[in-house]
Amino acid sequence: MSSPLSADHPAAPPPGRGSVEALISQARRLRGDVDAVRRDSQDDVTDPRGRWQRALYDLALHQLTDLDAHLAQLRDGPASAPRPGSLLSRVGSAEWNLLTDEAEWSPELFGILGRDPASVPLSLDELPSLVVTEDRPKLTAMVTDCLVDARPIDGEFRVVRPDGGVRTVHMMGEPVLDADGSTASMWAVLRDVGELRRSQRVVSETRDSLRHHPAPPWRGLLRFPDEGRPGLDLAAGYLPSTATPVHGARCGGWYDACPLTGDETLLSVGDLDGPDPGGGHGPAVLIGALRGLALAGTRPAHLRDRLAALLGSTALPPVRGAAYCGYRPRTRTLTWAHASGPVPLLFRGGTGRGLSWPSDPSGQAEATLEADDLLLLHTAAREPAAVEHLLSLAPRLCGAGSAQDCVRMVTRELGGLPDRADACVLVARVTP
Repeated sequence: MSSPLSADHPAAPPPGRGSVEALISQARRLRGDVDAVRRDSQDDVTDPRGRWQRALYDLALHQLTDLDAHLAQLRDGPASAPRPGSLLSRVGSAEWNLLTDEAEWSPELFGILGRDPASVPLSLDELPSLVVTEDRPKLTAMVTDCLVDARPIDGEFRVVRPDGGVRTVHMMGEPVLDADGSTASMWAVLRDVGELRRSQRVVSETRDSLRHHPAPPWRGLLRFPDEGRPGLDLAAGYLPSTATPVHGARCGGWYDACPLTGDETLLSVGDLDGPDPGGGHGPAVLIGALRGLALAGTRPAHLRDRLAALLGSTALPPVRGAAYCGYRPRTRTLTWAHASGPVPLLFRGGTGRGLSWPSDPSGQAEATLEADDLLLLHTAAREPAAVEHLLSLAPRLCGAGSAQDCVRMVTRELGGLPDRADACVLVARVTP
């Protein structure tokens, strides 16, 4: 449907085909250049910053593809039919005549709203019936401002389709004036922007992920298995210290997940207390030592003493507190031992509890886990009140969609603690 024009705004001549072709060529070259840069620059998309960069590149490519499709429509004219699922099939138009109360919709708009093209288009009074209840006041205000004050419409709202699906729609419109300058009708273009908004949310969420749990300074030296280990969905986060250092930079905390024996996984978090002689790489040295011990078959109960012996020959400070857990996916058996760190927290069925340390400090405890159980290891919450606060998150943690969502939630909560030392969080969800 072509756009009606007010009487005092004559139509501009259409752009020449040659000039539009030139614009299409420029847009396609730019899209190719962006795609090439994306391929060359993304070395590690498992890293949070790498995922954020990838999301930005994908969003830019998505928008350049949209631009290409818009320019192609300008070149081909309004008679060209958009292919199903294309960008242009997600852009529709409508005109509502205020004198006759009639409405005219383009075929694309029927498709966006999920309505039968043979049905009667809805009037302006009926249109809010398709809109999510919370968004109806916004739509009413935009339409009223357009009809009464001649303000252009430019806003978004969500519509509910007959199949129950919800679409986000961006509406741009304007009043159409008659010869006397009175509003005779309202014309609008509506675009399904759900896919675009999803791309933008990925950018926003990965940016927030970097803000709430950035990579620790040693993260680039030893990779954490973001894709998980057998039987586990894994994620981890790091919170820089908010406390003022007293005697220079500390080594700080660490987290890690690595093979123990066979498909068994060693999960560990801990804290080194004292000056860092390695320029921020002290935790990486410790993690390397832990992985070496794990590959040699050292069980969690013996890691504390053997790690202390190894650190005794280095300039690193001793471990202040740590938790070491072994997980065997075939039997879903969890074993754990400690070096005076905060107890691991286990969440199941909307409730949480702290796991008791073994009565023998040199021994280990054991439990059988269930599918969807959530294990939380952390270095930040040493005060009982802080542990209770984490346990109070049980319903939200158990309802989260992934281990990464849980880490985002926990780090956001811990981020509000005053004068907090740097903190590490590791979440392991048992997969079905």
